Amino acid sequence: MSCRLLAVMLGLAVASVTLSAAVHSTPSTVRPQTQLTETTKELARNQAEVQRLRQDVARQESASQQADERLQQQDQAIAELQKQLQALQQSPAGAKH
Repeated sequence: MSCRLLAVMLGLAVASVTLSAAVHSTPSTVRPQTQLTETTKELARNQAEVQRLRQDVARQESASQQADERLQQQDQAIAELQKQLQALQQSPAGAKH
């Protein structure tokens, strides 16, 4: 065998051993599990945040609807008072004042 062929074969053997050690080592098998755990935790945090935001939106929508109802009641009261004022101003007794 030539030196060049021997060097290539030796390089392949070293690469094979290195690759095999990397595949079977504990850190590489723990890393995917750790990443999965972290991803699961992040997903749970995100879902909790989405739920909190949904509740906030629901509270704000409820408050907005209640405020809208109060404004409508106030508008009706103002319209009624304007009618009463207009009637008083147009009546003969209201014109004398």
